[in-house]
Amino acid sequence: MIFSESLKKYGDFQRVYRKGTSYANRYLVMYVLPAGTQKNRIGISVSKKVGNSVVRHRITRLIRESYRLNETKFVEGIDMVIVARMGAKERNFFEIESAMLHLGRLHKIMKETSMEEVKKNEINSDSSD
Repeated sequence: MIFSESLKKYGDFQRVYRKGTSYANRYLVMYVLPAGTQKNRIGISVSKKVGNSVVRHRITRLIRESYRLNETKFVEGIDMVIVARMGAKERNFFEIESAMLHLGRLHKIMKETSMEEVKKNEINSDSSD
């Protein structure tokens, strides 16, 4: 992860849980707290209720990879904790990624490209051919 670090300390997790805002969907819960730094810090939590260690580590890897591939879409300077729910157990990478991006849009921490910009880019690329 280029622009991000991991949240590792218990106190950091607790600060984000207590002071941050949260949104949830069927598979994930995301807590976000503005940090005022240049980098994002991400923490991932998967409870023993979700499954055994193999299942928990698989979900953790899916969440981390989906964040890594999309980290340029997130604004800088936030601490976030992503908690996996029971529904994430049987899901594939694309469903986890979609759930994470959905929560990012709900929190308004995504750098969204407006549809007008997309259309302008398409028109410019067509006219240059």
